[in-house]
Amino acid sequence: MLVDIVVEQAVVVIVGAGPSGLATSACLNNFSIPNIILEKESFHASLWKLRTYDRLKLHLAKEFCNLPHMPFSPSAQTYISKEDFVRYLDNYVSTFNISPRYHRLVKSASFDKLTGRWQIEVENTKSSETELYVAEFLVVASGENTEGFIPKVHGLHNFVGEITHSKDYKSGSKYSGKDVLVVGCGNSGMEIAYDLAESKACTTIVIRSPVHVLTKEMVHLGMVLLKYLPLYLVDSFISLISIFWYGNLAKYGIERPANGPFYIKATEGRSAVIDVGTVKKIKEGEIKVLPELVSVQDTNLKFSNGEIRKFDAIVFATGYKSAINKWLKEYEYIFNYEGLPKNKFPNHWRGSNGLYCAGFSKRGLAGVSMDAVAIAEDIKLIVGGKEE
Repeated sequence: MLVDIVVEQAVVVIVGAGPSGLATSACLNNFSIPNIILEKESFHASLWKLRTYDRLKLHLAKEFCNLPHMPFSPSAQTYISKEDFVRYLDNYVSTFNISPRYHRLVKSASFDKLTGRWQIEVENTKSSETELYVAEFLVVASGENTEGFIPKVHGLHNFVGEITHSKDYKSGSKYSGKDVLVVGCGNSGMEIAYDLAESKACTTIVIRSPVHVLTKEMVHLGMVLLKYLPLYLVDSFISLISIFWYGNLAKYGIERPANGPFYIKATEGRSAVIDVGTVKKIKEGEIKVLPELVSVQDTNLKFSNGEIRKFDAIVFATGYKSAINKWLKEYEYIFNYEGLPKNKFPNHWRGSNGLYCAGFSKRGLAGVSMDAVAIAEDIKLIVGGKEE
């Protein structure tokens, strides 16, 4: 049986209607460059609307979190809540006349060397039609946070309790009175542990690697100082403030890295933990700290220090993995085999044959904005050169 395929020509196709895709579209619209956003969900910013916990706030001050051409209102709170950021994104879409095409699941994207165009095969999940978009430029804006990553733990399949990834965690209210283990000590893990403790869950967190813990004020001060001072001086100053403020955290199971927080962010893309009150609860014994989880048997979990504990639930705040290589056939034009940019920041966003990526710099919303502006300006130069 033959299936009719709807074919459409496009200048730019953007995959993903999260902040990266919306920002790129807005910048292209600003240059009057036609573009089409393909989004598999039924609305934009689906990660923010569906896959974030209730108490989430942006960890950085609003001046570092706006998208291109639209700063936050002066009256907005310094640290934007999840709800306010979602409203900001909704306003962004209407302000810049962004019209994503929803229910579009990209099945494959490949570069046709004969025509010099990208062919993007899409399933319209609402109509069940197959659509083919032929584009001069392809922007991958589906993000680094595509699939929740749960590490391999011996016997994890034997666990008889609940296993949840942080992307599906909403609040600690349903865990009240239960023994819950949080695996992962990044911002999500530390904030989820705090939320669980606030909800009267018996909370334990796995902290297996050294991590910097800072207040949001320390991070903000550091980012302002980086405009005027060398990175190593800022790192030294902020680290001293952290030591003075928190004291020796090693006795609570939290080791500090040898390198400074802003150096690690710049070279590895890993952020310091912005403390929301978790450290206080750890010091007071409301949240216990254990080292690496090594094996599971029923409800018994064994840790690298030999301790065995029973738990009712495990929340894995262990990050995400990219799924881009599942549908992007010539990913080597810009990505490695893990679906991450081959080139390091700030040269990560441009590939060859009209392929770009937005939102893969590991620099939060500021990085998203930088990518969107750079991509739009590069496409403008190419399109303008062909028209001359």
